[in-house]
Amino acid sequence: MTNRKKIVIIGATSAIAEHCARLWLVKEAADIVLVGRERPRIERVATDLKVRSPQSAITVMESGFLEPDAILKTVTDIVASGPVDIALIAHGSLPEQAECQANLETCRAALDVNGVSPVLFAEAFAQAMEKAGRGTIAVIGSVAGDRGRRSNYVYGAAKGLVTRYVQGLQHRFAGKAVKAVLIKPGPTDTPMTAHLKFNGAKLAPVDDVARQIVDGIAAGKPVIYAPGKWWLIMMIIRHLPAFIFNKMNI
Repeated sequence: MTNRKKIVIIGATSAIAEHCARLWLVKEAADIVLVGRERPRIERVATDLKVRSPQSAITVMESGFLEPDAILKTVTDIVASGPVDIALIAHGSLPEQAECQANLETCRAALDVNGVSPVLFAEAFAQAMEKAGRGTIAVIGSVAGDRGRRSNYVYGAAKGLVTRYVQGLQHRFAGKAVKAVLIKPGPTDTPMTAHLKFNGAKLAPVDDVARQIVDGIAAGKPVIYAPGKWWLIMMIIRHLPAFIFNKMNI
């Protein structure tokens, strides 16, 4: 048993998640559990982190991400060795809106991976942290969840689910030691958004986004827009009247 922080990262091969892990280990040694679907890819992340922080303990776990029983077993196995200080739920995909409109299976998969699965992981950690009486659940949503837009409304609907869920979790744990953090990145320069960059989109550097996430969690912020400018942008978009909003091609 150590006094180091225990940090769990669900979707550890996400570029944002990997950069968050690096930043945590720059600050101090930690016990980090990396959870993903493909062991070779998780092992690559683990090897990099071990080189950066030899004194830290890096554990790799494979898990199913869609089946409730698999999610519960993964979280139960993780907490069996001791309470979790931070659970970062970072997995997701960026589907093509046109494909979601054309294929209901694609639409359902996008909703499951980006909405239902993160919520199930968060709920499993919530149960464990409530029993332990401490811990922080940080869930990566998206600015896309702030208002449905024609360009990505299926993805946005999934992230809107995450937004409402984390708000409810925050209400549930109000005044208690368990904390819930909602993270809303804007478009970020990662492999998931490579096609957007190719088409000329301006993307935020992933290391800047990760730093704002890590610092925001440490500061106890309930909502983290990263970069911070997206708070103002999305506040304006949320409040635009429909007769103006519906004329915009966004």
